[in-house]
Amino acid sequence: MNEAINIDHNLRSTNTLDWLNAEFRPLTPEQRLARITHAFPAERILITSSFGADSALFLDALARATPLRRIHFIDTGFHFAETLAYQAELTSRLQLDVVRIVPDAKLHQYSADNELWRRDPDLCCSVNKVQPLDEISAPFTLWITGLMNWQTAHRQSLPLFEQAGALLKFHPLLDLSAQDAAARRHEQALPAHPLAAAGYASIGCSHCTRPGNARSGRWSGKSKSECGLHIKAKT
Repeated sequence: MNEAINIDHNLRSTNTLDWLNAEFRPLTPEQRLARITHAFPAERILITSSFGADSALFLDALARATPLRRIHFIDTGFHFAETLAYQAELTSRLQLDVVRIVPDAKLHQYSADNELWRRDPDLCCSVNKVQPLDEISAPFTLWITGLMNWQTAHRQSLPLFEQAGALLKFHPLLDLSAQDAAARRHEQALPAHPLAAAGYASIGCSHCTRPGNARSGRWSGKSKSECGLHIKAKT
C-alpha cells in the first residue's frame, strides 16, 4: 500500500473504498491505525469515543499505534456519573486530550423537559448526539471509531471503510471478535467501566441504559439498538 494516500483523491469512489477495505483487511487494528493515520494530517482526523464498556480497547490500540490523543466525546448531559469517572481514568492513563461536544442548550433543555427518551428516543438521540457531531465535522476528512461487529446486527454488516457524507469513516477494530477483545483486556490490564461489574455490557445515557448482554440493555422495550451516529453512511 502507498503510505501517503492522496486525500485529494476521490474517496467517494466505490473502487477506492473496495481497495481500502481489501488492503486493510489482513492487518491488525494497530497496523491499520498506524497506516491510515500516517496518510492524513492530524487536524483532518476526527476520533470519537463514548467512553462506554468497550472504549478502552479502541483507545488503548490508538495510543499504542499512533501519537494521536485528541478524542471527541459527545456529552449529552445524560451520562452516568460512572461514565464520566471512567473518562477521567482513561484520560489520565492514556494521556488523552478530550474535546467535549455538547448539544444546543435550548434543544437539550427541551429534550429534558419533555423526556424525549421516553416519547421519541430517535429525536432525543438526534438532538443530543447526531446534530452536535454534525455541527463540528466540517474540518475533518477521516472519522475513526471503535465499533466492533459483534456489538449489534447492524455493525455486522459494516465494512472497515465507508463513506459518510464528506467523511471517510474507518472502524479499525470492526472484526475483532468478542473473545479476542476479552483477551486484549486481560493482556493489557485495561480498566473496566465501573458499571460493567453490575451487568452493563453496553453503556449510553442513563435514561436509556439497563443491565443486559450485548446491546440488550440499551433502549429496553424499544425496537432500537443504535443512536443514529452509525446507522448508515450518508451520501
